[in-house]
Amino acid sequence: MKPFLDRDHPMFARLWVRWATVLFPAAWAIFEAYLEAWLWAAGFGALAAYAFVMLIVKGPTAGR
Repeated sequence: MKPFLDRDHPMFARLWVRWATVLFPAAWAIFEAYLEAWLWAAGFGALAAYAFVMLIVKGPTAGR
């Protein structure tokens, strides 16, 4: 089974792409919170947190 976010995909080889993938849903979560749409804000915040852990903290595997 494929992971939800494949950190070894060639698209994520560049650091700026990984950061953009994290920062876009984080910014959208802040926007939704500003509009007081708390469920959407929580959802996008969770996506941003997951992307941060997978792409920034863990990063691509060393074999690639």
